[in-house]
Amino acid sequence: MSVDTEISTDPTASPLRYFGSEVRLERERLGMTRAELGKIACCSYSLVAKIETGDRVPTLDFARACDATFPYANGRFERFWPLALRYAFPPWFRPYAELEWKATVVRTSQPILIPGLAQTPEYARALLRSGRPANLEDLVTARMERQHVLTREHDPVRLWIVMRENVLTNTVGDPEVMREQLIHLRKLAETPHHRVQILRGNSDIYGAASPWNLVSFNEGADIVHVDGFPRGYNLADPDDVAAAQDAYDLLTANAEPPNATAELIDSVLKGHYA
Repeated sequence: MSVDTEISTDPTASPLRYFGSEVRLERERLGMTRAELGKIACCSYSLVAKIETGDRVPTLDFARACDATFPYANGRFERFWPLALRYAFPPWFRPYAELEWKATVVRTSQPILIPGLAQTPEYARALLRSGRPANLEDLVTARMERQHVLTREHDPVRLWIVMRENVLTNTVGDPEVMREQLIHLRKLAETPHHRVQILRGNSDIYGAASPWNLVSFNEGADIVHVDGFPRGYNLADPDDVAAAQDAYDLLTANAEPPNATAELIDSVLKGHYA
């Protein structure tokens, strides 16, 4: 056996491979085929095979299906799923993904694109495809699965978005992709738990020039995550956090009120994506 083969089949090589090896062991213990597990988990034979080899990211629904199917699982697949998911992100993003999972509020400023926590699968796919990644579907899955923080049963994250008006007309993919994305954003804006505000025009407002997040927790100080190329970074220095808090206050004060967002989106849908 070559060294490469040993690494590729080693269940301890990564959380994804460990998750997959546990699925395979439990499935084979029951004498169940991949097709049978796929039917239970509402996915294909090939996807089950790729998850078992650590080549694809499992969804939360898949983890829950495993817990419901395998005797004595006792919820361990769902408990292990967040770690497996984080491994799908680039190494520099994983610390932020872990913080986001523990957050109570995520405030985001977006001058160019819909933020990841509010993206539809097709918008995310069109956006990520432009970078020509080899693992496109894993990246899309990982981005979509991050959104479970918004709908989880215990302590769901409150999302507060402030975006420039041009984000609504910055076409990603095609008009149909944008139409579905804006309909999704409108629903989010109308959800009482969340806030979406739009900055009209091209006025220069402190904090609106680049994408960044201000993340809050039940316990502990806020942190700031700044998007950048080729990678983002986290800031925890109290002065940086205080500056970000002040900047976000200014953004929300200068943006249209949350109750005006649905009407603004309707106007853009009618004028650009009807």
